[in-house]
Amino acid sequence: MNDSTRHCPHLNTVLEDSDLSQEVLQKYKAVVGWSVNRYETARNTAKRRKISSPTCGTCHVSRHLEEEEHTHCLDAKTGSVFCNQCNDFIYDSRLDEAYMATLVLTQEKQTKFQVAKKPRETFKPWVPSEKDTVALEGAVAIPCQGKRGLLNLGQTCFLNVVLQCFAHNPLLRNYFLGDKHNWRRCKNENCTCCEMDKLFSEIYTEDTTPYGPISFLATTWRASAELSGYAQQDAHEFFISALNQIHTTSRGSTNVHCNCIIHCTFAGQLQSDVKCERCGNVTSTVDPMLDISLELRGKGGETNSGENTLAACLRRFTQPEKLGPKEYSCGKCGKASHEASKRLSIKKLPPVLSFQFKRFEHKTTDKNWARKIDAPIRFPASINMAPYTTLAMKDSEKQSYGLYRGPEGMYEYDLFAVINHEGKLNNGHYTNFARCQDEWCRFDDDKVTPSNLGACLNSAAYMCFYVKRHLDYKPHMTPSYVLARENEAVREKEMEKEKEAARMKEVEDALLATV
Repeated sequence: MNDSTRHCPHLNTVLEDSDLSQEVLQKYKAVVGWSVNRYETARNTAKRRKISSPTCGTCHVSRHLEEEEHTHCLDAKTGSVFCNQCNDFIYDSRLDEAYMATLVLTQEKQTKFQVAKKPRETFKPWVPSEKDTVALEGAVAIPCQGKRGLLNLGQTCFLNVVLQCFAHNPLLRNYFLGDKHNWRRCKNENCTCCEMDKLFSEIYTEDTTPYGPISFLATTWRASAELSGYAQQDAHEFFISALNQIHTTSRGSTNVHCNCIIHCTFAGQLQSDVKCERCGNVTSTVDPMLDISLELRGKGGETNSGENTLAACLRRFTQPEKLGPKEYSCGKCGKASHEASKRLSIKKLPPVLSFQFKRFEHKTTDKNWARKIDAPIRFPASINMAPYTTLAMKDSEKQSYGLYRGPEGMYEYDLFAVINHEGKLNNGHYTNFARCQDEWCRFDDDKVTPSNLGACLNSAAYMCFYVKRHLDYKPHMTPSYVLARENEAVREKEMEKEKEAARMKEVEDALLATV
């Protein structure tokens, strides 16, 4: 889209007329809603046949617009508008807002099956309250792109790449930049959440000189003895350790139904179904997950570059596997089954999906033996996770059309960060790519260079991070830890008043005694 056609004067003429604008927006919403309803059931893209669009070398749309003297046309699926006079697709914030509102409203009506067949909570845009308005008046705007490098403090590239992926995670960014955890007010010692707050304050600043996360490294050493020292560490191990430390020091952290920022961002559920082939009994267990580790090797133990795609790894991850005779005992038969299969599926998709490719092999018999799998892995800029969910697998057993319940927006994820490992196992180096709004950058410790999506997709990925295109939302509720904090503040004020009253009484008694 050209900058010159970003603001179409022909569309502005239509939208500036109040009566005509209302009619056009109603038709726009009706067409978009029809398109979303048409694709109500998410489709398995892997099973969709590739059919080229029928064309005769001429654009029928342009000819139709000229013959009927129409000025604009609409792509119902994407909401894009084409102006015949500008001869280009155009952008207008009013149409974009109408498209998103219609898309969300239609999807809300289609996902009743998620919560006891009840409609989803209606989306309400954020409107600043009086308190928010006062706070915003005194606020200082900060850069919205965190393009600041991190100093290598002695083989700490594993730490830098994970911190950069944290910094460009939209949910973590909004949480810490939204002052949900203020390190100046926190009373906890060795608090990783405080270090995250400091990190975001340093990265999202106008200062472009590299920043050294010294206090974050020291806090990590104190919290995790296995990561202390200047030896080279695994980025995935640090990632899991950092998630646990942030969870532990976060407000709202509990062992059951935790609503801390880590679980609200990364937590999903894996379902394991074990089927007895003798009697057909299925035993299901559900376990929490923060990330998914994927094998690069097939059943034969060999790497096949044609099969090393993210989709192929996920298919291997969710395909049934035979269990040994001593690995499963059927609760219905009452005997150890020699014919049993186990299948994993994703019961609950998290807002942010983290994938790790198992590039490092270790032998259980020989602790000193290890090697790296350098096979390339192909991964997409966006992925539909519908085929790998428990709901989809149950539906696929009933019908063979590759269709799954719910709109595609429930399953669509977009890539926002990638961690790469270059070199050998013992002397390698970590770098990463991250998306800064619509731009891509490559981070190599203190060096930040502009890049593009193509370079990112062609890199040797070790970890990939995807964010859900349309986030789920719940009714607005004040978190319990916020209520507890407010109650604690009230009690502290009451105690201060009682102390002040007691002090004044002592002063009065002393004055009376002198009289």
